[in-house]
Amino acid sequence: MIVYTYSEARQKLAQVLDQVLQQGEVRIKRRDGQVFIITPETQTGSPLDVPGIDTDLTATEIIQFIQEGRRYNS
Repeated sequence: MIVYTYSEARQKLAQVLDQVLQQGEVRIKRRDGQVFIITPETQTGSPLDVPGIDTDLTATEIIQFIQEGRRYNS
């Protein structure tokens, strides 16, 4: 695991964040001896989770629209 000094981490922030993604965590050490661990935040949901829209259409109507569109494009 790589340990950066505070000054190095500040100067090379983009590199530090890339290393976090590659290795899972990076430590930053201050002059007074305090050590901080940076880890990537885990995503809780799927990027495909999107809010739905209310169209007031039934499933049958939606299927009919799709079928009509397929006939039109064929």
